[in-house]
Amino acid sequence: QVQLVESGGGLVQTGGSLRLSCTASGRTFSSYAMAWFRQAPGKEREFVAAISWNGGNTDYTDSVKGRFTISRDNAKTTLYLQMNSLKPEDTAVYYCASPRYTGALPKAWRTTRAYDYWGQGTQVTVSS
Repeated sequence: QVQLVESGGGLVQTGGSLRLSCTASGRTFSSYAMAWFRQAPGKEREFVAAISWNGGNTDYTDSVKGRFTISRDNAKTTLYLQMNSLKPEDTAVYYCASPRYTGALPKAWRTTRAYDYWGQGTQVTVSS
């Protein structure tokens, strides 16, 4: 079965950096788009960034553009999220996600319903 395992979260000060990783197994990683979402306490899970199967297309929510970079290493079956200039409002549990079907970014790729597989999440806390 498909498994997604996130790592790299932690506690960082405002302005600091973290790199999240998501290691995938159970199917051909290189055939599927991938995405990062996050969920802060008391809030709905929200889209952060997405990347197509070959890395050719990426998309970011406005609040992280210019600060976060999504990338993937298909040989290592790993998805990354480099987060720079972190702010307290970036505090959340971060999840990686993958859709059921192969190809480019899925329809409605900014919504949770576009993804069928999720990791367990990794906590990111940014102190002020």
